[in-house]
Amino acid sequence: MSASLDVVQPSGEIHVEETAFGKWFLRTETWTVHVLERALKDLQRMMPEAPEGYGVVADVGCGFGRSLPKLHQRFAPQRLIGMDIDPEMLQHAAREVAAHNVQAEFICCSSSNIKLEDNSVDLLFCHQTFHHLVDQENAIREFFRVLKPGGVLLFAESTKRYIHSWIIRLLFRHPMDVQKTAPEYLAMVRAAGFSVPDSAVSYPFLWWSREDLGLMERVLRINPPAVREETLINLVAVKP
Repeated sequence: MSASLDVVQPSGEIHVEETAFGKWFLRTETWTVHVLERALKDLQRMMPEAPEGYGVVADVGCGFGRSLPKLHQRFAPQRLIGMDIDPEMLQHAAREVAAHNVQAEFICCSSSNIKLEDNSVDLLFCHQTFHHLVDQENAIREFFRVLKPGGVLLFAESTKRYIHSWIIRLLFRHPMDVQKTAPEYLAMVRAAGFSVPDSAVSYPFLWWSREDLGLMERVLRINPPAVREETLINLVAVKP
């Protein structure tokens, strides 16, 4: 099976390029197993039942494509689309899906200017992408635009508390002035027009999202505080 690939760099788009460490980390098993797979499992348990399935599935900010075989396996879409602003990452993503014998197409575009028709996507996956975006308000409006009525947004994000932590500042690069707290992300998605019941929101506190990488709990057996500023938010939103 083949992958179609459009790698024309969007003109006039502003984005913060990831560090060399960040690009390396996105291709590790730690990322694939402990970040991506755990987010997918959490999101999937909160999803509404889809009687007709998800014919068109798109990943906004697919990076090196580790998510695409997983989306194909879970949802068996007729059309699988990977999108990213970085053409180099899309080249790697095309090789990733080919290695798994998965058919996909790729679009090089900004999340705030998605090259898809209105009401054309059944399921939109946005995993650890939003905190990279400079124009978050336009991006969430684009998500709403391209989803069909009844379409589902799977949204998994690191919050301001995590992105502003010393370890993330040291190893990665992000637009720091646009970062949001978990309540602010939830409010933003709802304000864009999405329906997000409280039962479709979770706040994982995974070891890798902590400044001490979970050592206090795993080594010293000190439980994390029950009341804290959340470092992650996962939510499932539906376009009415």
